[in-house]
Amino acid sequence: MKFLDEAKIYVRSGDGGAGAVSFRREKFIEFGGPDGGDGGKGGDIWVEAAADLNTLIDYRYQQHFKAKTAGHGMGRLRAGANTPDIVLKVPAGTEVLEEDAETLIADLAKVGDRVCVARGGNGGFGNHYFKSATNRSPYHANPGIPGEERWIWLRMKLIADAGIVGLPNAGKSTFLSVVSAAKPKIADYPFTTLIPQLGVVKSGANSFVLADIPGLIEGASEGAGLGTRFLGHVERCAVLLHLIDCTQDDPAAAYKTIRGELKAYSPLLASKPEIIAFNKIDAVEAKDLEKKLAKFKTKTKKTPLLISAAAQKNIEAVNYALYDIIAKTRRAERDPDPEGVTTEEWRP
Repeated sequence: MKFLDEAKIYVRSGDGGAGAVSFRREKFIEFGGPDGGDGGKGGDIWVEAAADLNTLIDYRYQQHFKAKTAGHGMGRLRAGANTPDIVLKVPAGTEVLEEDAETLIADLAKVGDRVCVARGGNGGFGNHYFKSATNRSPYHANPGIPGEERWIWLRMKLIADAGIVGLPNAGKSTFLSVVSAAKPKIADYPFTTLIPQLGVVKSGANSFVLADIPGLIEGASEGAGLGTRFLGHVERCAVLLHLIDCTQDDPAAAYKTIRGELKAYSPLLASKPEIIAFNKIDAVEAKDLEKKLAKFKTKTKKTPLLISAAAQKNIEAVNYALYDIIAKTRRAERDPDPEGVTTEEWRP
């Protein structure tokens, strides 16, 4: 299945049905009076987060969604039929945006979340509604209210607990393939990963979802390489795993490059907890590794973990460190006041 994380669609809700102008005409019943029915209601357009979806590819082949016009009112007080709503299914984690692709309408973070993006028009009143003591034979009825129409953007953000960031060829895909059952493409050239990948990682008796996004390069925030298009997929993560290829000459420069691109994309993303790991330690001599590690600590004031994804060295240490931060973050989101202290006045 092809991966598609953005789609622009046109939606139009249904018009309301017109009210009817009618009078009762039966034998032996004179002056029957008005009996025009009301028009029906036009269908709404809803966007709903559904399970078992992980792409917006359905909206690549159909971009226009229009609800039908409701039924018109008829004589004998018969109301027009309402038209059914249209429900657009999207993956959980999808954002619904205005046509400018910046104004957020709704964030459908959980399965079952839904938002109405276009309200159907109400039906018009039939002439029976307008009868009164001074106007016993109204010859007018209301037309139906037109539906709404608009262009909207759907932008999917993967639901993951942790995300891997780093320069191309830092070993991100290799790490994901080792710690999970995911099978990302692995090769010895940059930009092997072209779309985000997900994998479920087992950490002891626990598990979490890990996301691997295509590598960033200097200038990605200005569109270089694949740009920052896929960084939105790690915005929902509780922690970032920053993998650095320790075989390069200056790991500290690589770290600062990625940090600069994260800050340029979103200060919120740059402020997330992170775990730094030197990857490919099996390909560097011990003395060189020690020098690079000391230089890195001096320049960044941070201490990275030393791992080798290909040789599966110290992988469990990274998994446990990731899960520890994930558990604390999710617990804080779920229970912002763990000690149960409240400032509200107690009432029986």
